[in-house]
Amino acid sequence: MASIGDMVAGETTNRIDTQLSEFIGYGMKRALSIVQADLSRVLSEFGLRAVSFSALSIIVGHPGLTQTQLADALQIERSNLVTLIDELAGRNLIIRAPVAQDRRRHALMPTPAGKKLAVAARAAVETHERDLFSCLTGQEQDDLKRLLKKFRQAASA
Repeated sequence: MASIGDMVAGETTNRIDTQLSEFIGYGMKRALSIVQADLSRVLSEFGLRAVSFSALSIIVGHPGLTQTQLADALQIERSNLVTLIDELAGRNLIIRAPVAQDRRRHALMPTPAGKKLAVAARAAVETHERDLFSCLTGQEQDDLKRLLKKFRQAASA
């Protein structure tokens, strides 16, 4: 007989959670858990978490954006953003520069070290996604992205 640990980790889980597997949200949650666990492993090599990788990527892609714009893009509270910005700035990955028109606001700029780390981490995340989703064809991956985007747009309307 399989142990609870074996059931949680293996095929037996599918028989136990059959009544939940019919729910799309449950399937998404289970899939997200798998993606997040592997992403955490990959990003830990760079001293990053998913949220700090996301923030750094956005800052590198949009130098000069404000903290408010970053909070909106990440959909996190501005108060929670301060700790994240402090973390990235403390590692010399970004700098805060006063906005000329409003010195109370700060523009976020990547440092050369931040740009370099973002490029390396992005390459690792691309490999992570390629490996993790290799069970899907290219068309299935495109379909999944399209469907998730469609759902997000409808849910936020």
